[in-house]
Amino acid sequence: MDYLIIGNGVAGTTAAERIRDKDPSGRIVIVTEEPYPFYSRIMLINYLAGEIEEDALYLKSDSWYKDNSIELLLNSRAERLDTVSKHVILSTGERLGYDRLLVSTGGKSLVPPIKNAGKEGVFTIRGLDDARMVLKYVEQGNKNLILIGGGVLGLEVGNALRKRGCTVTVVEVFPRLLPRQMDPQGAELLQKQMEGRGFRFYLGVKSKEVIGRKAVDGLLLEDGRKIEGDIIIVSAGIRPDIELARNAGLKINEGVVVDNWMKTSGNDIYAAGDVAEHNGRLYGIWPAAEQQGQVAGINMSGGGVIYKGTTPSNILKVAGIDLMASGDIDPEDKNEVCRFRDEERFLYKKLVFQDGRLIGFILYGDLSERAFLMKALKEGWNKEQVKKEIEWILN
Repeated sequence: MDYLIIGNGVAGTTAAERIRDKDPSGRIVIVTEEPYPFYSRIMLINYLAGEIEEDALYLKSDSWYKDNSIELLLNSRAERLDTVSKHVILSTGERLGYDRLLVSTGGKSLVPPIKNAGKEGVFTIRGLDDARMVLKYVEQGNKNLILIGGGVLGLEVGNALRKRGCTVTVVEVFPRLLPRQMDPQGAELLQKQMEGRGFRFYLGVKSKEVIGRKAVDGLLLEDGRKIEGDIIIVSAGIRPDIELARNAGLKINEGVVVDNWMKTSGNDIYAAGDVAEHNGRLYGIWPAAEQQGQVAGINMSGGGVIYKGTTPSNILKVAGIDLMASGDIDPEDKNEVCRFRDEERFLYKKLVFQDGRLIGFILYGDLSERAFLMKALKEGWNKEQVKKEIEWILN
């Protein structure tokens, strides 16, 4: 059996591991555009902050691929997928055949329509090459950072470069920080605490134009205000890299559509990770990509496991601030909500119940109840069960 995997991120690498567990003799080939073996994109934040060296990013060594008889083709772009002859054509012209194929091409950074966004000094951070270029630019003395995007990745990147001596100004189109992880009350508290650590914020505004002749001198907002800066990082989300799958005629919505077995509409073709859309949902988080990779790998090699979805969960640590959000945080308080807020100690907790059962929570400033609440969330505990363990819940 010949297994071909396009993409060596967490989804593709995990799938290869599971395939090898079930099929000791099948040929496994992983194709990646990058020049690196599997590394942690999550730990790029630590690398940007100067807390770890580049070597610490790598999660699989050359010997691991050799020991598991996995062929890794670096610097190789999959240009075309022929679903009839079951071949993938690389940019070099090489043709790779397969019996089972996994499309795990990941995602690309989304850049809003900002005039002159291609100017020198404007970056996105998706992979190691991006992080390297940003560090090189900062080391050249460009340390007045404008960050477009107030989500998890953006704030973590901003804090990492703050540790490198950068000043950080955040521009967010949404009227609050972390719109996916925080409700208005929690976001207000987070903003105050981060302002105390040197961050500046422009919320509820759009970026219009990058200012500067050749390189970045600042950013013009839609409301006419100008922000000075010599480096801009755009962190406005990702979009699935669906080009290969779309050109091959696979069913596409926002991502490559998969069923509960991670199968696509193509014969013997699976998809997993940021590129995959399951039950109308794109996850874009490491845990989901890992779980999808496991399911795909097992099923590609003859198993029959089902992917039931991943409970969204984000843990953020910015400037020493602990935050975790999981499930439905219900920012508009449409459901029954229990909350606790202490502005002096920067503590905020919120539990969301629907039909009496826990469906989501926010923990900010204190994660001591995290393990219990994750268990309660996964098992669908009712309010009375939760109340026995959480003292601050009010009747």
